[in-house]
Amino acid sequence: MKPSSLQDSLKPIVALAKRRGFIYPGSDIYGGFANTYSFGPYGAALKKNIKDLWWKMFVQERRDMVGMDGPILLHPRAWLASGHLEGFNDALIDCRACKARFRCDHLIEETLSIGADGMALSEMNELIRERKVKCPKCGAADFTEARNFNLMFSTHMSKTGHEGDVAYLRPETAQAIFLDFKNIIDTMRVKVPFGVAQIGKAFRNEITPGNFIFRVVEFEQMEIEYFIREADWETLFEDWLATMHRWCERIGLSKGRVHEKEHPKEQLSHYSKRTVDLVYDFPFGRSELYGLAYRTDFDLKRHAEFSGCNLEYTDPETREKYIPHVLEPTFGVERTILALLCDAYDEEQLENGEMRTVLHFAPRIAPVKAAVFPLMKKEMLVERAREIFASLKGLWNCEYDESGAIGKRYRRQDELGTPYCITVDFDTLENGTVTLRDRDSMQQERVPANQLIEILNTKILF
Repeated sequence: MKPSSLQDSLKPIVALAKRRGFIYPGSDIYGGFANTYSFGPYGAALKKNIKDLWWKMFVQERRDMVGMDGPILLHPRAWLASGHLEGFNDALIDCRACKARFRCDHLIEETLSIGADGMALSEMNELIRERKVKCPKCGAADFTEARNFNLMFSTHMSKTGHEGDVAYLRPETAQAIFLDFKNIIDTMRVKVPFGVAQIGKAFRNEITPGNFIFRVVEFEQMEIEYFIREADWETLFEDWLATMHRWCERIGLSKGRVHEKEHPKEQLSHYSKRTVDLVYDFPFGRSELYGLAYRTDFDLKRHAEFSGCNLEYTDPETREKYIPHVLEPTFGVERTILALLCDAYDEEQLENGEMRTVLHFAPRIAPVKAAVFPLMKKEMLVERAREIFASLKGLWNCEYDESGAIGKRYRRQDELGTPYCITVDFDTLENGTVTLRDRDSMQQERVPANQLIEILNTKILF
């Protein structure tokens, strides 16, 4: 598929996301604000379900994990120690003719089909000159020299505006965990190997964000720093890689669309000894979804050096003191949502020739678990349907709808990815059964209304 058709294939998903209240363009009434988005009622519910399930799987269900919630603003020296002030850069290049701005490695990859990860600035400049690369916007072959651009957003901590008051919005959640490592081992009964999990906002001043919510300037990370002995890193790395695949299965991503991508040694981050990405087949191409990095003992050693604080761990049995090494599984919330939307989106032609749009979300992460309908607006049916809705809404996010023909109500819920619809009809009043409709098969079955909670609980948790 050509790049243009890849981009076009994302358009129906973007349109559905706005039309059905999943994702809106940021500051829409002012004409938008580039690469910012609001999550509408259903998008917010989907996001919460993902984060809650992640916390349950990686913290609540494990004995070797604790959680924390660190600040967005950290001491400026933390970013000096971590290497972000010096090395958290992308190569920036401008077209002199139309003033369009590009990330240089992406420009090379898209125009020349050459991998540019880890390429030096001088190499990129020479390649662009020799191959007479043309601007994708205006066609001119007249670029500035590529130069490094730091991706961190800066702000000031006081009204003086002096340079010494500069602080940074965190570009990753990891450093807050390292800064509180000593507090955690002093206050919690943790023993290596153990991990610290965190969900929170991060900010990156991306040169060329895009592809809907795939690359944005404000995003959420679900991140773990797992502290280990150096000798155990290879075994535990493989364990975490398998666990990340299980997460993908648990949220319902198709196995055939999730792949592993090993980073070559020359492309590893300065702190990493090994990094493997889980990449997903998005409509715009195969791109990074999650990452697993072996950060060695780089972070704790650097923060100990720059802060003067002893960050050694003391084994409670042997009394051995050492700086733990770290494995880092990291998950992007927005990329998870985009992958789920792409994976779940389907346009089906029914036997009667009608087309239906449906989101095949796994029930456990679907924003709405069940919808309750009276067959028609008859007082007795409405009253009973509202009673059933009241019995379910305290357990799950459910909807009640009595507006329009029953077929149209089904279609509305199909577009939301609601796995089950419950219809109250005149048989309900006679024998106490309701119609339970399955979203994917569209099959209907009669079930006792007084057993709905038990039946739905089994289906939603499956």
